[in-house]
Amino acid sequence: MARPIRARLDWSALRHNHNVVRRHVGSARVWSVVKADAYGHGLLPAARALIEATDGYALVELEGAVALRDAGITHPILMLEGFYQADELPLYAELELTPVLHTAWQVDALVEACLPIRLPVYLKLNTGMNRLGFNHDEFAAMLARLVAADCIASVTLMTHFADADEARGIQQQLENFRAMAGGRELPVSLANSAALLRFPEAIGDWVRPGIMLYGASPFPAMQSAAELDLHPVMTLESELIAVRELAPGDAIGYGSSFVAEKAMRVGVVACGYGDGYPRHAPTGTPVQVAGQRTRTLGRVSMDKICVDLSELPSTVGVGATVTLWGGAGDMHLSADDVATAAGTVAYEMFCALAARVPIIDVN
Repeated sequence: MARPIRARLDWSALRHNHNVVRRHVGSARVWSVVKADAYGHGLLPAARALIEATDGYALVELEGAVALRDAGITHPILMLEGFYQADELPLYAELELTPVLHTAWQVDALVEACLPIRLPVYLKLNTGMNRLGFNHDEFAAMLARLVAADCIASVTLMTHFADADEARGIQQQLENFRAMAGGRELPVSLANSAALLRFPEAIGDWVRPGIMLYGASPFPAMQSAAELDLHPVMTLESELIAVRELAPGDAIGYGSSFVAEKAMRVGVVACGYGDGYPRHAPTGTPVQVAGQRTRTLGRVSMDKICVDLSELPSTVGVGATVTLWGGAGDMHLSADDVATAAGTVAYEMFCALAARVPIIDVN
């Protein structure tokens, strides 16, 4: 019999979350962000689930763009970091990809490429994130060079907000963007998940939702996914494979980091960091067993997690369903709650799902 861990992927939840995006952005168009294998959910299944809903896909991996085109997907594709080598440009033309240009050598390479078609491009402006993008004193020259070369189909201006999910917000960066744009009548793409939910003034012409599509909150300390009407796409679940009785003073797991203060029942779950569960999740990280919320105990190991069964009925034993995150109704456990307890974010947990975990698609 197969090891009982599995990940259920509910594609109707993905489409529901996309509809939540639509409710917030009105007539703006939507780039569905599917980088990092659709945040660990599977690039092609996620893209197919959204094919009737989205206006385009955004990612960073050229091989992912090739896979989308090979699958017959003809939607626009935005390459969020642009091309990494000039010799990729003929393939960009063949696949009709939209590169984000964020540095001078990319502009030079595109101008000099003499491609058989004119590509739409995005120019990324550095308004305060200070990772990628043109500074104020570079932008006008880059735009002028592209326009003079007559090698592009269109230009969209974009930036990325550093604090859309924080108290600081976006105001300073938005002011910087407007100053750099200088009143030019060009389309803009500004808002990620956090910005489109919190700051309607940043919606612009194209939005770029990522984490909210997959059912997690971009700012869980402010609003939960449930409060935002977001449904979990991924449910990671397993089963109890053993139950032990601990006496006071008994330790459990590597390092004996948890010691029982009283007699207690402990369940052993077939899940560990080898499956993508966060290794540093401490004792007390929430988990659900047979639909009831309880806590982890001791260290997470590669293949196993221990959980507290003390407050659960004695009938809960080997074979009981364990929800590590996700689910619906009474079986729901927020990935954000697990991530917060583990000192990480839902993004990382989703992306860390291991290849050995079987996938069950739910349409």
